[in-house]
Amino acid sequence: MSPTVRIAVVVPHDMVLDHELWRWAPADTTLLFNRTPFTDRAVTLEMAEEISETAVVEQAVRDLSAAEPHVYVYACTSGSFVHGRHGERRLTAAMRRAGGAPAVTTSGAVLESLAALHVSRVAVATPYDATLAARFASFLADAGIAVVSAGDLGLSHHIWEVPYEATLELVRAADTDAAEAVVVSCTNLATYAIIGRLEADLGKPVVSANRATMEAALRLVGRTPPTAERLWGHAS
Repeated sequence: MSPTVRIAVVVPHDMVLDHELWRWAPADTTLLFNRTPFTDRAVTLEMAEEISETAVVEQAVRDLSAAEPHVYVYACTSGSFVHGRHGERRLTAAMRRAGGAPAVTTSGAVLESLAALHVSRVAVATPYDATLAARFASFLADAGIAVVSAGDLGLSHHIWEVPYEATLELVRAADTDAAEAVVVSCTNLATYAIIGRLEADLGKPVVSANRATMEAALRLVGRTPPTAERLWGHAS
């Protein structure tokens, strides 16, 4: 029997959808969660900056290190793109130093997924307000990914409450023929149960925050998400 893989996951204080990440985890994988300190800010640019402070994430990683994880994950899209591509790299490096193991952020994982798909033009669907959504588009542009269309919900609270039907509408409205794939941002936006449906409807890959995060983490430890091939036909 293969040994159990331990993935340490740092999430924002308001993360509700831990189960979404678990659904991408193979049977021989366990997820160890820790949260950033509580803040009463709404989901805005300022909140993303606060929860992504290097010292905050480093401490969360150190708190998980006693379990000797095989890989560390910062499962927050906005917190890992808010300071641009350079900031994402800096955060990943800080996690590696603090935890002594490989590390990945959600935004870095999204870029990995797009690179694996050889995609350079995307549609983007987010639950964010316009300012935070624009920062994500800038992050993608810095990595050579053109955002050819976008749709946003303008939410600042309770993103986890968005129903699947609303997300389906958001993604479909954001998509355009010019996009080679659709990126769905925010780990607190439920997507697991609708990705297969969206890919079938749109005829193109759908890269969600949680899917990309787990695929990247599992890739670092030589595992494959149990449903990835079924959804689109690309093994990780």
